[in-house]
Amino acid sequence: MASMIIRNIDEQLKAQLRMRAAIHGRSMEDEARDILRAALATKPREPRNLAKAIRTRIAPTGGVTLQIPSREPIRERVDFSE
Repeated sequence: MASMIIRNIDEQLKAQLRMRAAIHGRSMEDEARDILRAALATKPREPRNLAKAIRTRIAPTGGVTLQIPSREPIRERVDFSE
């Protein structure tokens, strides 16, 4: 088994770990191992496509059909050389 040292842990975080370990009736080291094991056992989330997520959420409302106005012709360029 490998060993690992974690430095510069915030005192409040250490106190929370101590309390959690006491609640579960085990040492802080064993509690930290269990937390790491549980965190790494979950599958990482795949990156989500924001546009697809919005469409999926809005789709049940039926959507809206918008009138697209016709475009005007391009204006003549202004000549600033004079």
